[in-house]
Amino acid sequence: MDGIINSEIIIIILAAGIRLATPYLLAALGEMFVQRSGVYNLGVEGIMMMGAFAGFYATLQLGSPLLGIAVSLVVGALMGLLMALVSVTFKAEQGISGIGLYMFGWGLSGLLFRLYVGGITSVEGLKAVKIPLLSTIPFLGPVLFDHNGLVYTAFILVPVTGFILFKTSWGLNVRAVGNKPEAADTLGVSVVLIRYQCLIVGGMLAALAGAFLTIGQANMYADNITAGRGFIAIALVYFGRWSPWGILLGSLLFSLADSFQSMVQVLGINFPYELAVILPYMVTIIALAISYGRVWSPAALGKPFQRGTRG
Repeated sequence: MDGIINSEIIIIILAAGIRLATPYLLAALGEMFVQRSGVYNLGVEGIMMMGAFAGFYATLQLGSPLLGIAVSLVVGALMGLLMALVSVTFKAEQGISGIGLYMFGWGLSGLLFRLYVGGITSVEGLKAVKIPLLSTIPFLGPVLFDHNGLVYTAFILVPVTGFILFKTSWGLNVRAVGNKPEAADTLGVSVVLIRYQCLIVGGMLAALAGAFLTIGQANMYADNITAGRGFIAIALVYFGRWSPWGILLGSLLFSLADSFQSMVQVLGINFPYELAVILPYMVTIIALAISYGRVWSPAALGKPFQRGTRG
C-alpha cells in the first residue's frame, strides 16, 4: 500500500461506512420512538446483546438467518415489554431501570452463549443483495447498492419512521404523550398503551440492530460484540434532535469515521494511527457539544405519568 487515498479506497471506506451505520440507525430509530413517548431507556445496549445472541443462536440451530431475525425481534419485543412493565407500570426510576435492563441483557446473553455454544462458532449469515441496474452505477453502485437486506431496511426505515411519527395519528399521539401526557389523557389517548407500544417497537429495533452484528456482519457471536453501540445510539437520538433525518446524519458521521479508522489499519493509509482510533468518538463528542443548548427534548421525557397529576 502506497499510503495514497485513491478512488478505490474511498469507495471501500464509504461502502463500509454505510454498512457500519446500520446498527446505530436501527437502535437509534427505535429509541427515538421510546423517548418521543416520554421514556428514557438506557437498556438499549442490553437489548442489542440479547438480539445479537438470539439471532445468532436461532440461525445456528435452524439454518436460516431470516428465522434468526424473526427470533431476535420476538426477544426484543419481550425485553421492551419488560422495560415497560418496570418503568411505566411500576413507575421505577427510568435511568436505573435501563441500567438494570442493560446488565440483565449483558449477563444473560453471555451465560446462554457459554451454556449452549461454548466457543467461537460461525454461521451462514445474510448475503449481499446487489440491486439490479443501480449496483452497476459507477462509484455509487458499490457504495450504496451492494449490501445485505438489513442495511437496506435500516435506511428505508428513516423516511418510514419519519412518516409514521409526523404524518399519522399514532405518531401524533406519541408526540402528545411525550410532551403533555396529562392533556393526551384528557383527550382519551392511553398514555400507558402508547408508551408500552413504543418500548416494544424500540426493543424490536434494538434487537434487530444486535442481530445485524452477528448474522449480517460478523457471522458469529462473541462476548461484548455490541461494544457500546447501544449507548452511542442513545447519544445519536440527542444529536439528531429526535428526528429520523438527524439520526441518519449522526449515524453516518460516526460510522464513516469508524470506517476510516478501520481502513487506516487494514490498508496502511498514511495517517496517525492513534488519532484514527479515537476519531469516531471525537466526532461524536464534538457533534454533541455543537448541538448542546440547541436541543429540544420531549417535555415529559423521564417523567412517570400518574393520572390526575401534572407532567
